Amino acid sequence: MFFAHSQYLPVALPFFFAFVFTLAFLLFLLQIHVLRYAYMRLGVSSAAAMALLFGSLLGSAINIPIAQLGPEPLARSGEVLYYGMLYIVPQSLGQRGVILAVNVGGAVIPTALSLYLLSKRQIWGAGLLVTAIMAAICHALAEPVPGVGIALPTFAPPIAAALIAAVASWRELAPLAYVGGSLGVLIGADLTNLDKIRGLGAPVASIGGAGTFDGIFVTGVFAVLLAGFARGGEVEQPRRHGAS
Repeated sequence: MFFAHSQYLPVALPFFFAFVFTLAFLLFLLQIHVLRYAYMRLGVSSAAAMALLFGSLLGSAINIPIAQLGPEPLARSGEVLYYGMLYIVPQSLGQRGVILAVNVGGAVIPTALSLYLLSKRQIWGAGLLVTAIMAAICHALAEPVPGVGIALPTFAPPIAAALIAAVASWRELAPLAYVGGSLGVLIGADLTNLDKIRGLGAPVASIGGAGTFDGIFVTGVFAVLLAGFARGGEVEQPRRHGAS
Protein backbone atom coordinates (compact mmCIF):
# COMPACT_ATOMS: atom_id res chain seq x y z
CA MET A 1 0.00 0.00 0.00
CA PHE A 2 2.99 2.30 -0.60
CA PHE A 3 3.55 2.75 3.17
CA ALA A 4 7.08 4.13 2.69
CA HIS A 5 5.84 6.64 0.09
CA SER A 6 3.37 8.10 2.60
CA GLN A 7 5.86 9.16 5.28
CA TYR A 8 6.88 12.83 5.15
CA LEU A 9 6.69 16.06 7.15
CA PRO A 10 3.43 17.90 6.43
CA VAL A 11 5.06 21.35 6.55
CA ALA A 12 8.44 22.71 5.45
CA LEU A 13 11.34 22.38 7.93
CA PRO A 14 11.38 26.06 9.07
CA PHE A 15 7.73 25.81 10.12
CA PHE A 16 8.27 22.39 11.73
CA PHE A 17 11.13 23.81 13.81
CA ALA A 18 8.91 26.76 14.73
CA PHE A 19 6.42 24.26 16.17
CA VAL A 20 9.26 22.58 18.09
CA PHE A 21 10.29 25.97 19.52
CA THR A 22 6.68 26.63 20.53
CA LEU A 23 6.56 23.40 22.53
CA ALA A 24 9.91 24.21 24.13
CA PHE A 25 8.49 27.59 25.19
CA LEU A 26 5.43 25.89 26.72
CA LEU A 27 7.75 23.56 28.63
CA PHE A 28 9.66 26.60 29.92
CA LEU A 29 6.41 28.23 31.09
CA LEU A 30 5.57 25.02 32.90
CA GLN A 31 8.92 24.98 34.67
CA ILE A 32 8.50 28.55 35.96
CA HIS A 33 4.93 27.71 37.08
CA VAL A 34 3.17 30.09 34.70
CA LEU A 35 1.12 27.07 33.59
CA ARG A 36 1.00 25.55 37.07
CA TYR A 37 -2.76 24.98 37.05
CA ALA A 38 -3.24 24.67 33.30
CA TYR A 39 -3.26 20.92 32.93
CA MET A 40 -5.56 20.35 35.88
CA ARG A 41 -8.17 22.44 34.11
CA LEU A 42 -7.49 20.85 30.74
CA GLY A 43 -8.10 17.44 32.27
CA VAL A 44 -4.71 15.73 31.91
CA SER A 45 -1.45 15.81 33.85
CA SER A 46 1.33 18.14 32.75
CA ALA A 47 3.56 15.22 31.73
CA ALA A 48 0.78 13.61 29.70
CA ALA A 49 -0.17 16.88 28.00
CA MET A 50 3.39 17.68 26.92
CA ALA A 51 3.94 14.07 25.81
CA LEU A 52 0.78 14.24 23.69
CA LEU A 53 1.77 17.55 22.10
CA PHE A 54 5.27 16.29 21.31
CA GLY A 55 3.78 13.00 20.11
CA SER A 56 1.41 14.91 17.86
CA LEU A 57 4.31 16.86 16.36
CA LEU A 58 6.50 13.81 15.79
CA GLY A 59 3.52 11.77 14.61
CA SER A 60 2.80 14.35 11.91
CA ALA A 61 5.42 12.59 9.76
CA ILE A 62 3.62 9.22 10.06
CA ASN A 63 0.72 8.43 7.74
CA ILE A 64 -1.25 5.19 7.79
CA PRO A 65 -2.38 4.34 4.22
CA ILE A 66 -5.98 3.13 4.05
CA ALA A 67 -6.72 3.21 0.31
CA GLN A 68 -5.37 4.09 -3.10
CA LEU A 69 -7.60 6.04 -5.44
CA GLY A 70 -7.79 5.58 -9.19
CA PRO A 71 -5.04 6.65 -11.59
CA GLU A 72 -4.53 10.36 -12.26
CA PRO A 73 -1.61 12.72 -13.05
CA LEU A 74 0.30 13.46 -9.84
CA ALA A 75 2.10 16.67 -8.89
CA ARG A 76 5.88 16.73 -8.67
CA SER A 77 7.50 16.83 -5.26
CA GLY A 78 8.19 20.26 -3.82
CA GLU A 79 6.52 22.88 -1.65
CA VAL A 80 3.21 24.70 -1.94
CA LEU A 81 2.55 28.08 -0.28
CA TYR A 82 -0.93 28.59 1.19
CA TYR A 83 -1.81 31.49 3.53
CA GLY A 84 1.84 31.92 4.49
CA MET A 85 2.39 28.23 5.27
CA LEU A 86 4.67 26.01 3.17
CA TYR A 87 3.29 22.49 2.70
CA ILE A 88 5.31 19.55 1.43
CA VAL A 89 4.32 17.69 -1.74
CA PRO A 90 5.91 14.21 -1.37
CA GLN A 91 7.47 12.19 -4.17
CA SER A 92 5.10 9.84 -5.96
CA LEU A 93 7.84 7.26 -6.64
CA GLY A 94 6.04 5.60 -9.50
CA GLN A 95 2.60 5.28 -7.92
CA ARG A 96 -0.31 5.82 -10.31
CA GLY A 97 -3.00 7.15 -7.96
CA VAL A 98 -3.55 9.20 -4.83
CA ILE A 99 -2.81 7.43 -1.54
CA LEU A 100 -5.51 8.16 1.05
CA ALA A 101 -4.02 8.01 4.54
CA VAL A 102 -4.68 8.90 8.19
CA ASN A 103 -2.06 11.05 9.93
CA VAL A 104 -1.01 9.85 13.39
CA GLY A 105 -0.13 13.28 14.80
CA GLY A 106 -2.98 15.20 13.23
CA ALA A 107 -5.82 12.67 13.42
CA VAL A 108 -5.19 9.61 15.62
CA ILE A 109 -3.75 11.38 18.68
CA PRO A 110 -6.13 14.40 18.65
CA THR A 111 -9.16 12.14 18.22
CA ALA A 112 -8.10 9.86 21.09
CA LEU A 113 -7.42 12.83 23.38
CA SER A 114 -10.70 14.51 22.41
CA LEU A 115 -12.70 11.39 23.28
CA TYR A 116 -10.82 11.13 26.57
CA LEU A 117 -11.60 14.76 27.48
CA LEU A 118 -15.26 14.38 26.52
CA SER A 119 -15.55 11.37 28.79
CA LYS A 120 -13.42 12.58 31.70
CA ARG A 121 -14.96 16.06 31.86
CA GLN A 122 -18.45 14.81 30.95
CA ILE A 123 -18.92 17.57 28.40
CA TRP A 124 -20.54 15.49 25.67
CA GLY A 125 -23.38 17.92 25.01
CA ALA A 126 -21.29 21.09 24.85
CA GLY A 127 -18.47 19.23 23.12
CA LEU A 128 -20.67 17.94 20.32
CA LEU A 129 -22.25 21.39 19.92
CA VAL A 130 -18.89 23.17 19.62
CA THR A 131 -17.63 20.44 17.29
CA ALA A 132 -20.69 20.75 15.03
CA ILE A 133 -20.32 24.55 14.79
CA MET A 134 -16.59 24.24 14.15
CA ALA A 135 -17.17 21.56 11.50
CA ALA A 136 -19.54 23.90 9.64
CA ILE A 137 -17.03 26.77 9.83
CA CYS A 138 -14.11 24.61 8.71
CA HIS A 139 -16.13 23.15 5.85
CA ALA A 140 -16.91 26.68 4.64
CA LEU A 141 -13.25 27.78 4.91
CA ALA A 142 -11.62 24.63 3.51
CA GLU A 143 -10.15 24.85 0.04
CA PRO A 144 -8.76 22.20 -2.32
CA VAL A 145 -5.07 22.94 -2.93
CA PRO A 146 -3.40 21.22 -5.93
CA GLY A 147 -0.61 18.89 -4.86
CA VAL A 148 -1.56 19.10 -1.17
CA GLY A 149 -5.22 18.19 -0.70
CA ILE A 150 -7.64 20.08 1.54
CA ALA A 151 -6.22 23.08 3.40
CA LEU A 152 -7.30 25.67 5.97
CA PRO A 153 -5.79 28.99 7.13
CA THR A 154 -3.61 28.00 10.11
CA PHE A 155 -5.02 30.28 12.80
CA ALA A 156 -8.69 30.16 11.83
CA PRO A 157 -9.55 26.91 13.71
CA PRO A 158 -7.91 27.73 17.08
CA ILE A 159 -9.29 31.27 17.22
CA ALA A 160 -12.80 30.21 16.21
CA ALA A 161 -12.72 27.24 18.60
CA ALA A 162 -11.65 29.46 21.51
CA LEU A 163 -14.44 31.98 20.88
CA ILE A 164 -17.16 29.35 20.45
CA ALA A 165 -15.98 27.36 23.49
CA ALA A 166 -16.00 30.53 25.63
CA VAL A 167 -19.64 31.12 24.75
CA ALA A 168 -20.60 27.47 25.28
CA SER A 169 -18.95 27.12 28.71
CA TRP A 170 -16.36 29.42 30.23
CA ARG A 171 -15.67 26.86 32.95
CA GLU A 172 -14.74 24.20 30.38
CA LEU A 173 -13.16 26.63 27.92
CA ALA A 174 -9.86 24.78 27.43
CA PRO A 175 -11.11 21.21 26.85
CA LEU A 176 -13.97 22.44 24.66
CA ALA A 177 -11.58 24.52 22.56
CA TYR A 178 -9.35 21.49 22.03
CA VAL A 179 -12.16 19.05 21.29
CA GLY A 180 -14.11 21.41 19.06
CA GLY A 181 -11.04 22.65 17.24
CA SER A 182 -9.51 19.23 16.61
CA LEU A 183 -12.63 17.25 15.72
CA GLY A 184 -14.16 20.22 13.90
CA VAL A 185 -11.18 20.42 11.55
CA LEU A 186 -11.06 16.67 10.94
CA ILE A 187 -14.77 16.43 10.23
CA GLY A 188 -15.47 19.76 8.55
CA ALA A 189 -12.29 20.15 6.49
CA ASP A 190 -11.09 16.62 5.81
CA LEU A 191 -13.87 14.04 6.06
CA THR A 192 -16.65 16.09 4.41
CA ASN A 193 -14.33 17.04 1.54
CA LEU A 194 -13.01 13.60 0.60
CA ASP A 195 -14.93 13.85 -2.66
CA LYS A 196 -12.78 16.82 -3.69
CA ILE A 197 -9.44 15.02 -3.42
CA ARG A 198 -9.60 13.50 -6.89
CA GLY A 199 -8.06 15.72 -9.55
CA LEU A 200 -5.76 17.67 -7.18
CA GLY A 201 -2.74 15.57 -8.10
CA ALA A 202 -1.72 15.12 -4.46
CA PRO A 203 0.47 11.99 -4.17
CA VAL A 204 -0.78 11.58 -0.58
CA ALA A 205 -4.09 12.90 0.75
CA SER A 206 -3.70 12.61 4.51
CA ILE A 207 -6.60 13.09 6.93
CA GLY A 208 -5.18 15.39 9.61
CA GLY A 209 -1.96 15.77 7.62
CA ALA A 210 -0.66 18.46 5.26
CA GLY A 211 -3.18 21.27 4.90
CA THR A 212 -4.90 20.77 8.24
CA PHE A 213 -2.24 19.48 10.67
CA ASP A 214 -0.92 22.96 11.50
CA GLY A 215 -4.39 24.18 12.46
CA ILE A 216 -4.98 21.14 14.69
CA PHE A 217 -1.55 21.47 16.32
CA VAL A 218 -1.97 25.19 17.03
CA THR A 219 -5.43 24.43 18.47
CA GLY A 220 -3.74 22.14 21.02
CA VAL A 221 -1.26 24.85 21.96
CA PHE A 222 -4.08 27.39 22.30
CA ALA A 223 -5.99 25.00 24.57
CA VAL A 224 -3.03 24.71 26.93
CA LEU A 225 -2.57 28.48 27.05
CA LEU A 226 -6.29 29.02 27.61
CA ALA A 227 -6.18 26.51 30.45
CA GLY A 228 -3.35 28.45 32.03
CA PHE A 229 -4.75 31.95 31.80
CA ALA A 230 -8.52 31.94 31.35
CA ARG A 231 -9.37 31.09 34.96
CA GLY A 232 -6.23 32.26 36.69
CA GLY A 233 -8.16 34.62 38.92
CA GLU A 234 -10.28 31.79 40.29
CA VAL A 235 -7.39 29.80 41.73
CA GLU A 236 -6.92 30.10 45.45
CA GLN A 237 -3.40 31.17 46.35
CA PRO A 238 -1.60 28.98 48.91
CA ARG A 239 -1.39 30.41 52.39
CA ARG A 240 1.89 31.37 53.94
CA HIS A 241 3.13 29.44 56.94
CA GLY A 242 1.85 30.94 60.15
CA ALA A 243 -1.03 32.76 58.53
CA SER A 244 -4.25 32.77 60.51
